[in-house]
Amino acid sequence: MSFSQLHYTSAPPGPDGSGFRFTAVSSGVPAPVLREAEQLIGYEPPRDLPDRPDTEQLKSFPKAFSCSELSDGGRLLCRSVYIGADYSGRWGNFHAHAVHLPAGTRLPEGALPITAWESSRWAETTPPGGRPEPVGRFEPSGLLRRDALVAFARSRADRLAAFFADLHTLADGSDARQIVVVERDSADVARWIALACAVLPREQAHLLTFTTYTRRPQQARQQIVGALPSSEPVGHDHRFRVHDCTGRVTGEPVPDTWADVCARIWTAGRPELFRETARQVGDTSRDPGPLATSALSEGIPLRPDGRAAAARWATEHAFRMPGPTLVALLAQLAREPGEDGGWGAGAEQRSGAGGGAAGGGGPDAGRLSGRGAGGYAGRGAGEPVGRGAGEHAHGGAGEAHGEGPGRGARDDEAVALAALSARLDGKVPTAVSAPLAARVLALAVYGRGPVPALGVASLTPGVRAALARDLAPALRDGIAGTTGPATGRPLELLHIADLLDVDCTDVLPVCAGRIAQELVDARAAEKDDEPGTSGDETRGRPGGDQAPDPAGEGRHAPAGHPASPCPPALLDALHTHPALRAALFGALDALAAAHPPAVAARLAGSGLPVAPGPGFPHLRMCVLGDTAGPPDGDRLGRFHAVLRTAGVSPHAEPAVLRTAFHLVWPDDLPTGEEASLLLNQLGSDAHRHAGTRDLLVAAALAAPAADAATPLLAADLLRCFTTELAPAHRPPLLLLEFTALLGTGGEGENWVERVRALRDSAIEPVPAQVTRRVYDALARRLLTASVPPGELYALARSDDADMLAAYLRVARGIEVADRLRVSPSYLAARFCDWSAYPGTHPRWEATRTTLLAKVLRPVVRALPHKEQAAVEEALRRTGGGRLDAYRAWNRPGALGRLAGRLAGRGSGRGRHEDRQPPGPGDAGPPAGGDVR
Repeated sequence: MSFSQLHYTSAPPGPDGSGFRFTAVSSGVPAPVLREAEQLIGYEPPRDLPDRPDTEQLKSFPKAFSCSELSDGGRLLCRSVYIGADYSGRWGNFHAHAVHLPAGTRLPEGALPITAWESSRWAETTPPGGRPEPVGRFEPSGLLRRDALVAFARSRADRLAAFFADLHTLADGSDARQIVVVERDSADVARWIALACAVLPREQAHLLTFTTYTRRPQQARQQIVGALPSSEPVGHDHRFRVHDCTGRVTGEPVPDTWADVCARIWTAGRPELFRETARQVGDTSRDPGPLATSALSEGIPLRPDGRAAAARWATEHAFRMPGPTLVALLAQLAREPGEDGGWGAGAEQRSGAGGGAAGGGGPDAGRLSGRGAGGYAGRGAGEPVGRGAGEHAHGGAGEAHGEGPGRGARDDEAVALAALSARLDGKVPTAVSAPLAARVLALAVYGRGPVPALGVASLTPGVRAALARDLAPALRDGIAGTTGPATGRPLELLHIADLLDVDCTDVLPVCAGRIAQELVDARAAEKDDEPGTSGDETRGRPGGDQAPDPAGEGRHAPAGHPASPCPPALLDALHTHPALRAALFGALDALAAAHPPAVAARLAGSGLPVAPGPGFPHLRMCVLGDTAGPPDGDRLGRFHAVLRTAGVSPHAEPAVLRTAFHLVWPDDLPTGEEASLLLNQLGSDAHRHAGTRDLLVAAALAAPAADAATPLLAADLLRCFTTELAPAHRPPLLLLEFTALLGTGGEGENWVERVRALRDSAIEPVPAQVTRRVYDALARRLLTASVPPGELYALARSDDADMLAAYLRVARGIEVADRLRVSPSYLAARFCDWSAYPGTHPRWEATRTTLLAKVLRPVVRALPHKEQAAVEEALRRTGGGRLDAYRAWNRPGALGRLAGRLAGRGSGRGRHEDRQPPGPGDAGPPAGGDVR
């Protein structure tokens, strides 16, 4: 086969004219091809070379060897050289010799266009007679031989990956920008193109267009454009990606895994791997895995992302790979990569590295001996420096995630190695897979990869013994570590420790303590105990009254912390490790004693295997006890049921009493009746030792006035804890006890003074609900039929606003109003009381006049004559002018109103009672007006 040829130069005048023209053209070349070729084969000499070079200087001019695509789908392979002066002596002449390859045709034997560089077939003069000599093939010049290209690749090692990365995107069409390569010699550009054609799939290499030199890169149409430093710069043109090999290396890492693998294969001197791999799998540019697998199996060290790509590829194709290749690959993947990651520096040369059936030595202790704990995962293992250092796998996570140099790629490698190990486990001889399994385990221990699901049969005895020796410190540190979820990595490491038979019993309590805190969210519970956040500092009660919690206990409502199932890994570990179960239950028991509601809320229904039996009583109450129920249900019944769940008597272990107390009353206090029963049923000693005494006191002080059992509870507390009560608690309890004595033989005398004295003796303000209960009880006692002389006077002269307000409130109540209507003697007694001691104090004056006008007068005006007469008879028997005063007060019209004013003299308030709001027992005037 002979190719159509074209010769172009500046020639003397002839049939086709003079100057630059085609001087020789093979027959059959279409005219459009000639017109298009004329735009592609021009040559401009560099500006920095001599204008009139001699013969030796001409040799230093660059050769413009190009392969260009034509509009008809064909190719034009051309060599243009500078030849100095033309026929007329004018300088600037060049000669272009081109070969036309029609669409679908290639060089003989499938040779790539770049192989024709400086072939002896290229001519620098027009053939005699203007007829090109037939050319059937282009013999290589030898300038692009394998050894020369390897030497050139090594000399450009720090630039290879970046160039191949741009070539990769150019070939796959993701970035069509042209690549400009700046070298001082066009032959070096040809070598770059030869390197590129070697790494590309064969078909893409045939289609690659290029030129080794142009003075105006902006006007070049080829994909790879060669230029000299003196060529027009294109650095700021977005259409080009420039690789200036005459300047300083930027040192920026290249994230393209495929490009990095290609660069390492070239620098390792193994370019034949490109063709061998392509012959096995086809296109090698789509996935870096095939080339990475070939490189590693031949001992070429790769970055972590390259190793990950090889591992992923092997996981999918392991059982279609040749046996020796798989064994060699596993041996390399089981090795710790060289920490320097330098070009061509094999990790196998490092002392102690290795581990596998291939590569010398067995997979057992002999290969693993002499390694420290970091021998498998390494401190920065697989983290190369220089070009490519710190980059992530192609398409994986890397520096973009802020993980630091190489971190994402190392993590990706660990995941890929774990997947490959799982794929091969049990399907290849253990001697082959054990070193890889050992590395995967080591990576997992050092936090660089997932924990594999390996069994005892996955490791040979020697590998297992070496791993146990080297990884034991890291395993123990990890199990007792304080970072990350306690139910995650520590339990995974515990599984590895079991696999390697490493004893970690002594660090299990630390791990169990973290798991316990994580399960119950103890930190959140402790936050509730901070000042100002505890729900026990003020306990809400019906009616809005609140009392301080003297016990200072931190109790936590379960709201907001729903129970969740225990992690399966934890359940498995608890069944496998009795020591972990005992330590965990002990830690949970301590937390349950400190924060019962919080623990119960998180663990009830969690599936934690707590069985009835001795030990861990607080935990059993939280997990097994039924503490739920309505607020008005049988809380005492639930309390005793929860207490029975503990499996121990509160007298033997008093702390369980406190736990049960907080579980049944997590966010409030017992009623007076419940607290009284708790005290009497369990005895004072149990509460004293359990620390629930002050909770009973708080229940008494916080009880509402409607709780009738509270005064008796206060009496019991004073009796049982005579010398132990806090000074702030004793006066309120004595006041509550006194309310039960009023109206009995033990009430004594001087009630008002006694109440005031007890109240004023308290070192802290008496709770409002306590004073209200006492004042109301005292008022009711003063409003009974028989009151010792001087008690009402003591109230009147006390000028105590709260006591007088309570007296007014009770006197205006329904009970007093009903009794006034049915008992003339009671009405007479109240008239005597409320008309007594005028002018003693303004508050008493206002109180009594209000009662006369708002409570007594409406009742008196509504009385029938018979009951009116009974009232006057009672007042007559009383004597002391009471009857006259009553008649004057009750006289209708102006005189009666005057008597009312006189009875209220000294108050200075006029008709003060007319301005008082009506009370519940105030009677209104009859509908018909004054009945009298």
